[in-house]
Parts: sequence; C-alpha cells; structure tokens
Amino acid sequence: MLSLVAPPAPARAPQPAEGGGAGAVLRAVLADGPLARGAVGRATGLSPAAVSRHTADLIGLGLVRELPAPDGPPRAGRPQLPLDVDRRHHLACGVHIGVPFLTFALLDLRGRVVAHERLPRRGDAAAVLAAVRGHLPGFVARRAAGRSLLGLGVVTGGWVDSERGTVVEHGPLGWRDVPVRAELARATRLPVHVDSHARALAQAELLFGAGNGATELVQLFVGNVVDSAFATGGTVLRGRRSRAGDVGHLPVPGSTEPCVCGRTGCLQATVSERTVARRAHAQGLIAAPDFELLLALVRAGDRRAVALIEERLRLAAPAAALLLNVLNPEVLVVSEAGLTVRPELAGYLDEQVARHGRVEPGQLVTAASFGTDVLAVAACAGVLDSAYQRPMELRTARSS
Repeated sequence: MLSLVAPPAPARAPQPAEGGGAGAVLRAVLADGPLARGAVGRATGLSPAAVSRHTADLIGLGLVRELPAPDGPPRAGRPQLPLDVDRRHHLACGVHIGVPFLTFALLDLRGRVVAHERLPRRGDAAAVLAAVRGHLPGFVARRAAGRSLLGLGVVTGGWVDSERGTVVEHGPLGWRDVPVRAELARATRLPVHVDSHARALAQAELLFGAGNGATELVQLFVGNVVDSAFATGGTVLRGRRSRAGDVGHLPVPGSTEPCVCGRTGCLQATVSERTVARRAHAQGLIAAPDFELLLALVRAGDRRAVALIEERLRLAAPAAALLLNVLNPEVLVVSEAGLTVRPELAGYLDEQVARHGRVEPGQLVTAASFGTDVLAVAACAGVLDSAYQRPMELRTARSS
C-alpha cells in the first residue's frame, strides 16, 4: 500500500489567491532558503501576517520546516527561525520512457535524486506501460523508505499532449495516440503528470538549475528525439495541443539522412543517437551501433569518438542559435549526452552557437544542469512543478 500527498490531475486553471500566496512563499524558500520570515516577505511582497499564515500551512503539509535559530547574541523580540524546504517527508516519482531504456526515479523536494533504476525498453506501447506498472510498486517499496509520493511523472520525447496525458506521436518508438495518463492513473491510483522531456527539463532548470532566478529560458534536447521548449514569465509554454517546440524537422544543409517524415536532411534524423551510433559503427569505432558504447569511448577521451560528438553539436548549433535569436531568452540550455560525459565540450558548443547567432551580454548558453541524472530529473519535474505552483491543492490520500 502506498501513501501519498498529491495534487489532483494537473489542470492549468488560475490559482486562488490563497494558493498563489503559499506557492510564492514555497518558491522563495526554494530559491534562496533558508530564509527568515522577513526575507520571505521582501521576496514575495506579502505582508508579515500573510507570510506567517502561509508558512503555517506549508509546515502542516510537510513542505517547509523551521530550522534552529542561528548562533549569535540574543535579540529582542520573537526569534526569527529560518525557513527551509522540508525534504524529509515527500518524494516525486517519475518514469522517463526513452528509446533504449526506461528510467525510474525518485526525487526530493529540492530536485535531488534519491533513487533511480533503469530497465531495457522492449515491445510496443502496451508492453512498455505494462512494464512500468509491473516495476513501479517494487521500486517504490525498495527505495522510498516510507516517504509519501506527491505523484507520478511520465516523460518522453516527441509530441506529447500534456493536457490530455497522451503521447500523440513518437516517431522512434512508433507510438501514436497512446493514453499514458489514463492507463497509469487507473493502475497506480496516483496523479499522473505526462509531458515531453524538453518541457520537463525546462521546468527543472527553472526550479533547480541554470534557470533558477530567470523568467525567460529555452531548452533544446538532442537525443534520439530532438525537440525544444521555452518559458516566458517563468511559465513553460505548450501551444495548441502541446505542440510548441517541434524543431526536429528543421533542415540541416548538406544532410542526406532520410527521415521518417519522408524528407531527407531533417535535424532529428541527422543528429539522433541512432544515426550517430550508426556512423561510429561504420567507422569501426564500436562493435555494434549502440550509442552507449560510443558514450563509453567519449568518456574515456577517445579522440575519434569525441569528434563525432563535436560534429553532432556543430550540426545542432544552428537550431540552438535560431531559438536564441528568435526567442531572446536569458538562458539557453542544450541537453546532449556527450556534454554530460565531457563537460569541457560546452566551450565548443558556445563557439558553434556564436557562429550562427548573436549571444547578447548577460545571456547564458549552457549544458543541462543535472549531469548523468538528467533523465531522472526530467521524469519527476512535472510533479515537483505542480507542488511548487499549487501547494495548497495537495491532499492526503491512500491507495491500497
């Protein structure tokens, strides 16, 4: 039996003032905590009475806690106990559905990975969802240590309709109109947040990563699927039927790589992990066209393997520059596996983006903030974003 503290289905309706105030307090403590109540009031613009009221609610939900008073000489009046995010009680649970693997993860309220496990992805959509249903209870029992779950996130590439909880189209997996939320909510009795991994990572970067403190951010994800997401005013935009950010079919000059859309030279077909692994295999670098084998060589510093990642970044850079110049964000984040294992390639990425676009003073072009945990963090980001945006919608429930 799983106990959880969870929001209802992740609707995007306007928040009541009370919930908005509590969310503002919680996000202020996340961003800059530990904070005294006076500092929370200055950060949020709320009155001392409102800060105290919302703090009491958040403490009651197990989302915020008071820390001991700092050392120092006694001061007149009531002591200002610092407030911090309470990581002791609740976890977000998530599953990232990739082409080669399923990644199961648990994150605490500060976005730190508590546990993750990986399984090979096998079969069609029905088989994958059955594998998720089968593995999830044991994973939680083994790794959650009795903490409550805030909900279940399910993240994958391609066109994901987050409002309906449906994977509309995922070319590399061959999925069309898969009702992920309906299938998993019925089986797990958890609130299920379904989203694309680009949008999920954009949310995570705003909450815990390079976008913390920013309001305008663009995320470009380069994997087997290539897609993007952008945030303005601190909110990740979805567009009609959640299709905003589809950049996988941008043309790559000189590329003749065939694409599932029927054309040649599309960005996703040109730089996907399958394509790069196939090139490495053809060059005799790896024994099979397996991107994990190539990454092992990149991690070891093999010059020819690193050169293939540099070529991948060079081919993706025009799309990154286009997003940077059209949307003009404070932060551009590029998530790519080679950058994860060889962080020094971020300098090469900067050079390539600057060749194709204009990086304004103060703009940050960076790799993803979460290293090898990037898929685990993406899986849980929607659950955590919901908790930070609407904490007063959390309710106690039990599933048997």
